[in-house]
Amino acid sequence: MSTNVVVAGVGMVPFSKPGKSENYNVMGAKAAKAALEDSALPYDAVEQAYVGYVYGDSTAGQAALYGVGMSGIPIINVNNNCSTGSSALFLARQAVESGMVDCALALGFEQMVPGALGATFTDRPNPMETFFKEMVSLQDFNPEAPGAAQFFGGAGVEYMEKYGTRRETFAKIAEKARRHAAKNPFAVFREELTTEEILGSPQIYGPLTRFQCCPPTCGAAAAVVCSEDFAKKHGITHGVKILAQEMTTDYVSTFEDHSMIKLIGYDMARAAADKVYEKAGIGPDDVQLVELHDCFTANELLTYEAIGLTPEGTAEKYIWDGDNTHGGKHVTNPSGGLLSKGHPLGATGLAQCAELVWQLRGEAEDRQVEGATTALQHNLGLGGACVVTMYQR
Repeated sequence: MSTNVVVAGVGMVPFSKPGKSENYNVMGAKAAKAALEDSALPYDAVEQAYVGYVYGDSTAGQAALYGVGMSGIPIINVNNNCSTGSSALFLARQAVESGMVDCALALGFEQMVPGALGATFTDRPNPMETFFKEMVSLQDFNPEAPGAAQFFGGAGVEYMEKYGTRRETFAKIAEKARRHAAKNPFAVFREELTTEEILGSPQIYGPLTRFQCCPPTCGAAAAVVCSEDFAKKHGITHGVKILAQEMTTDYVSTFEDHSMIKLIGYDMARAAADKVYEKAGIGPDDVQLVELHDCFTANELLTYEAIGLTPEGTAEKYIWDGDNTHGGKHVTNPSGGLLSKGHPLGATGLAQCAELVWQLRGEAEDRQVEGATTALQHNLGLGGACVVTMYQR
């Protein structure tokens, strides 16, 4: 038997550039307290906590939550690359759904440094070694360009060659992200940019320019999840249901199909989304808004098709028709997404969750998607893991 799960409360701190934030433990404690306050539950109601971060020492989760309380509960630290926050949420939801606990907390944070992502340990095999070897076999390697940009930029090049997609199409995604983020007080970049300004920023790799790449960011976000019975017992009436959630990892096609698009997680995303639609009993046409993993504009474009928002090969039309923003079929990344809200790796998935919960409760203020009842979340980590979640008010 399984238990229906609701998000009882969410919280986050405003995202900021490296060097401008508080320390990870302070940010983490603030986000957790905000989620608890939103749920109107005390910390001692939480029976387990799952804490995600990518760059940090062991038991950093305890260091953050000890600033909230010391109740002796299990605190499990999670690291799943850029999908870390959703991985923590996945575990918290699973603990409640299984009936193991009635209430759990998922927390994610990241205190990043300026510049492109890099390996922490150089004296042992890099988990991304096989991915890098495949990338180099498929395209030229540019020692001057960030590795992540070469993965996603290369996938963008492959898509462009396959469908004749214009460079302007990718830039329009970043323009939309800036327009949405302008209304989000939690976002790092709130200045609007034109497509021309985005295309005119320094070239990074393939179709990607600087303003089409997410920035290193510091921040924290959290969610309290509980069973429906627990919510009723404690008078929680604003909870948002998790209709379905799936996590996938890489398939053999990631390497055997010799495709940059497959290498950066297309099949993981497609499989996770298909499973979620089947489990929820509804499809992408029933979704009004989506928070998806737009670490680079190329990945947002590819994800439109991977999660079924538009058929394969039609993403360019989908973008130019305005179907990815207010007034279109799906409002994608109303928060501004990773491109403009920011991407503190461990916090990203839970920040996406917070945005969707606020939207479904009608509490998103100037960026509110009118009439939103059902929302979809997509959070991707190379190496790899993909988490897709369906919410409904």
